[in-house]
Amino acid sequence: MERLKSRIEAVLFTTAKALSAKEIGEILETDTETVEEALLELIMDYSSREGALEIDDENGYILQVKEEHMDIVEKLCPVELKPAVLRTLSVIALKEPIRQTLLKDLRGSTAYEHVQELIDKGLISKTKDKNGRSFNLKTTPKFAEYFKLKGDTKALAKLLDKGIEL
Repeated sequence: MERLKSRIEAVLFTTAKALSAKEIGEILETDTETVEEALLELIMDYSSREGALEIDDENGYILQVKEEHMDIVEKLCPVELKPAVLRTLSVIALKEPIRQTLLKDLRGSTAYEHVQELIDKGLISKTKDKNGRSFNLKTTPKFAEYFKLKGDTKALAKLLDKGIEL
């Protein structure tokens, strides 16, 4: 079990997104039930040693810095957007202009809160669509400046669709 916990820890350390026990099992070629048992032990290990890291299991499993240490992380890696908001922004950037209703379908109902935060930061704009029932969302020049992008996001989206690594 210790070897499996180490391998799961390596997966969680390497990935940038929350993974389900099934996904971890597929990566490690191990059955889901065994992975879940190991994950539970690993979560207990992290919580008992009172370190700076924890495994969050709210929407899958992800290794992260505990909230009480985020001030250090922010000094070293200034991040103004929470990961979920950043993911919402990336969907908008890659599919712009995108209807807010489609964004909600893709990202869930919390996308509405994310949209408001992104508007407040000036990273996206929101305009009524033709039928007046939804809004169209797209990035602003501040978005390109913030992420130091040259050119438009449509060119970036085409590169990603073709599988070209940047």
